[in-house]
Amino acid sequence: MHVRLSKTFTFEAAHFLPSFPEGHKCRRMHGHSFRVDVFVEGDVPEGQYHLIDYGEIKQAIEPLRMQLDHYCLNDIEGLEHPTSEVLAKWLWDRLKPKLPLLSEIRVHETCTSTCSYRGETPS
Repeated sequence: MHVRLSKTFTFEAAHFLPSFPEGHKCRRMHGHSFRVDVFVEGDVPEGQYHLIDYGEIKQAIEPLRMQLDHYCLNDIEGLEHPTSEVLAKWLWDRLKPKLPLLSEIRVHETCTSTCSYRGETPS
């Protein structure tokens, strides 16, 4: 049986986007209530009834959530230009070694703006 699971976490953070043009509202410091969906996908092993314990996903996520929550993202190494695209890949790079079944990161910057990242696609 092939399944896809997700675990959601939230954090509050500030950022500014220095790569945006002068005068653009996102170039100024502002904050978001971020929501991130972490997806794992695979085949449930024969004789088992689950792919992975949701607690394992939470355990992998929590240190990253604590690193991001109530911080300025620009001050975190690797997030100097913290667009939702960069944040999604940053999370992927840190979660994939802990969650080999990771299949997608979905960053919701606002309730209407979302970025999905599924790893690098072959050229």
